[in-house]
Amino acid sequence: MPRNLPLLRRLVALILMTPLLATPPLLAQQAPAPQPAGKAGYMEAASTQVPVTITLTGRALAQNATQVRPRVGGALTAILYAPGTEVAAGTPLFSIDPLTYEVALSAAEAERTRADADYRSAKLAFDRAERLQGSATSRSTFEDAQAALLKAQATLGAAESSLKLAKAQLDWATIRAPIAGIVGVPQVSVGDLVTQNQSEALAEIVQVDPIHVDLTEPYPTRLRIEARAAAGEVTLTDPQLTLILDDGRRVEGTARLISTGATVSTTTGTRTLRFEVANAGGLIAPGMFLHGELQVGQTTAFLVPQRAAQRQRDGSLTVWLVVDGKAKKQAVVESGTYGNAWVVQSGLTAGDRILIDGTTNLRDGQAIDPVPATIDANGVVQDATAAAPSTAGN
Repeated sequence: MPRNLPLLRRLVALILMTPLLATPPLLAQQAPAPQPAGKAGYMEAASTQVPVTITLTGRALAQNATQVRPRVGGALTAILYAPGTEVAAGTPLFSIDPLTYEVALSAAEAERTRADADYRSAKLAFDRAERLQGSATSRSTFEDAQAALLKAQATLGAAESSLKLAKAQLDWATIRAPIAGIVGVPQVSVGDLVTQNQSEALAEIVQVDPIHVDLTEPYPTRLRIEARAAAGEVTLTDPQLTLILDDGRRVEGTARLISTGATVSTTTGTRTLRFEVANAGGLIAPGMFLHGELQVGQTTAFLVPQRAAQRQRDGSLTVWLVVDGKAKKQAVVESGTYGNAWVVQSGLTAGDRILIDGTTNLRDGQAIDPVPATIDANGVVQDATAAAPSTAGN
């Protein structure tokens, strides 16, 4: 056995008993260096009057759609309009051969002249018998003259009625538009034989100005708005309607509520509102599906740009505020949107500085350098002092 074994044992024991403080400096943990405060754009919260609107869907309907049919029969001699054009009430559309009705009118005029002559003769005989009554004329003669006068009067009345009908039938030989509107393609041709009140229509006229729009309103939404109005949160106003077409165009103008559905659907919980809308240019066509924004009142709230708010996993909405140079996450309560902004009812006070830019990877309590900023309708943020577009991302 080697003589230096006890020495080795003492060296091993010495190493095992060395204190932990002897750990090399490279293994010691170091504190992270503080990060500099980053710039972030903000806007001050200010309450304002915000319209209370309901988004509706519906369909446009023609105010009147009339099928044109002949009131007299005969052969068509002319089609007097261009299909697809707008016509006024009374515009001639079709012409029927008038010969039969011209002859009937002449016969009716002759019959009326004969009846008028008979009436005049009977009237003279009656006047003479009335003057001579009780002297040279007997009672029976007077009564005969009176009966003849009444008969002649009745015949004259019938002749005048026949003449009036004959004139009307001759006028009906020219078929006119009963209403104003857009007239469709004719369903007959020149030379076709038509009959009085036939089942097949000659054409159809659709009235498009004004036009009706039926919109479907969720009734629970209406109840919530009325409850808010009862609580003083909403001031109800006369309804104002803005229609939105499929291509995004907005139609604003005269819209009048003419009917409110008396019942609510048992399956959808909705009711129908009918509006009369001015449609001078014919932009809205019957059958079109539309969206509508119905303004029913106003409320006082804060408008927060949508890019400045974040929806959390639990459904709550939060914004970032600047408090003592640090970022603070704040929960807010919204009641819908208006334009590109959230309508915030609670969670904010006037003067709060809301971050609208530079919130990427922001942490609660992080130091920031707030810069006044503005945001336009397109969501572009600009430095409020330099009025230059911001390049910071959200």
